[in-house]
Amino acid sequence: MWAMFLALAAGVVIGVIFQALRIPSPAPPFLGLIGLLGMFLGQRLIPWIKLWFSHN
Repeated sequence: MWAMFLALAAGVVIGVIFQALRIPSPAPPFLGLIGLLGMFLGQRLIPWIKLWFSHN
């Protein structure tokens, strides 16, 4: 959880700096962000499935 907070805080700081310097954001397109969300959910899903099968 600490790593996610740190990543979010770093993103906010970099966003403020980019906005202050009027640098366009190098953020990936929307589909890239959806892919990252899918990867995150997949990483969280596998341990949950293993736990569910171990109880059956």
